[in-house]
Amino acid sequence: MSSYTSISVEKLARLIGTANAPGLIDVRTAEEFAADPYLIPGALRGTQATAADWAASTEGRAAVVICQKGGRASEGVAATLRFCGFDAEILEGGFEEWRRSALPTVTASRIPPYDEKGRTHWVTRSRPKIDRIACPWLIRRFIDPKAVFLFVTPSRVQGVAEEFAATPFDIDNVFWSHRGELCTFDVLIDEFGIATPPLLHLAQIVRGADTARLDISKEAPGLLAISLGLSRMFDDDLKQLEAGLTIYDALYRWCRDATGETHNWPERKPIHQQAAE
Repeated sequence: MSSYTSISVEKLARLIGTANAPGLIDVRTAEEFAADPYLIPGALRGTQATAADWAASTEGRAAVVICQKGGRASEGVAATLRFCGFDAEILEGGFEEWRRSALPTVTASRIPPYDEKGRTHWVTRSRPKIDRIACPWLIRRFIDPKAVFLFVTPSRVQGVAEEFAATPFDIDNVFWSHRGELCTFDVLIDEFGIATPPLLHLAQIVRGADTARLDISKEAPGLLAISLGLSRMFDDDLKQLEAGLTIYDALYRWCRDATGETHNWPERKPIHQQAAE
């Protein structure tokens, strides 16, 4: 039974991918992680020694500490964080319970190297429209909540990637880019192993808008219109990204929770009833 110091896998699964998801710290031992080198989406590896530093950078978000079985390792780290003034819970049953529940995990070997502050760095072309906003959203919500994104002159992407140890994406001839009919957003979902039904639905919308195949999703024309509008509202690519994150938060929640809901106001009455009134 959950307490104020613990959270169930079911509740955590509902929070992951949303803007108010807690920060996740995976404190499994090196041996435990090597035996199952996957992460709960959005989780970062940490230890008791580094957890407080990590929590201090989460901008007020609560922390959930994950060990192998939800035992003393996560209990100790969470208690230490609470002593340091942070809100912290443990994941009930730990990583093993998450696995037993057949919930999605991230292929850790696909995550680019972290810097000294525990952040991945990514670089792409400036003046983003669709894929270059959708991909950062996916990375921030499911891979690395602290990820750094650099938008640079198209001809300089590769050079910046090499000099600043950043991972290039959504440009020609790199790993994280379009493949056949798939856009970069599709590739990220596939390579990281997070192909849940809501994300696959969202990917179809992104693909339709990004590759000018508006017929493959009835929502794609709307996303294209919003994306082009955002690109004209902002001269600053990072400010555009922050605004775009909210758009994708909303689309994800629609894909996950609201595709069957309709809006029926004002109420439509039969014509004969309107005439009688």
